[in-house]
Amino acid sequence: MTANAPLEPLRAHVSARIVGQHAFVDSMLICLLSDGHLLVEGMPGLAKTSAVKALAEGLEGDFHRIQFTPDLLPSDLIGTDIYRHERGEFEFRQGPLFHNVLLADEINRAPAKVQSALLEAMAERQITVGQRTYPLPGLFMVLATQNPVEQEGTYHLPEAQLDRFLMQAVVDYPSRDEELAILSLDQRRHTEPSPPPDQLLSQAELQHARAEVAALHLDPKLEGYVVDLVQATRDPGRYHPDLARWCRFGASPRASIALARCARARAWLDGERFVAPHHIQAVAPEILRHRLLLSFEAEAEGVTTDTLIERLLALVAIP
Repeated sequence: MTANAPLEPLRAHVSARIVGQHAFVDSMLICLLSDGHLLVEGMPGLAKTSAVKALAEGLEGDFHRIQFTPDLLPSDLIGTDIYRHERGEFEFRQGPLFHNVLLADEINRAPAKVQSALLEAMAERQITVGQRTYPLPGLFMVLATQNPVEQEGTYHLPEAQLDRFLMQAVVDYPSRDEELAILSLDQRRHTEPSPPPDQLLSQAELQHARAEVAALHLDPKLEGYVVDLVQATRDPGRYHPDLARWCRFGASPRASIALARCARARAWLDGERFVAPHHIQAVAPEILRHRLLLSFEAEAEGVTTDTLIERLLALVAIP
């Protein structure tokens, strides 16, 4: 039995519910193994919410979905103190943030105060109400979606919050064959109920898998490669003059930590016992794309963060 066998039923369950989107499914599993949060960007109707629900169905834990709107309040997430008249005291009523898996749908529609409450939960794994601080569950994962096109009534996510997301996945339109399979799957759902997962991934199994991922060997030379890639985003002009014009701000040291953790998770999912350079390169776009800030020149020339990352991966030497 391979090391990644405990997660195979979960992967199979999600893949059976979602046609295609294999990279997105793997991104969710990598974040789950790396104890991080995932930002998902894509047009409406691409099964982002369905994929997150399918992941939660296969996990031992509580799931909650929040539809973010401009009138949302921090107490709608963290909870509030309720006065109990019979006892003459206040009692804290927990909000949705106390669930294990939280789907923050259209996260960029929430105002700044709500984003601040969510930032504390994501960064510190705790929430504060008045003078009291409450810890969140040991398994706590935020999967947030946002629409990249519709900007009316939305709030730009601050860079500090973007940096708290371990990865950013981009979900694209399906191919013709995949869309035909989606039609067939939708027809079957009207006649056959969706089967439950064969087995749940317990939190004990997940913690054991996380420990194995953390112990996976990463050669010191490849640690240097991870740091070189991240530092190249801060001084890209060393590699090509065009890159210096394109990038205003590079990634923080948190990106180096995330890149090493996710490369280990990628290797573990592939059944490997050590991290290779292609594992680092495979996760680098999703680690870096939301941590880079492009210049006005890059936007005018139609350059995207993925274009910049692709150039850096081609230019930074592999040890």
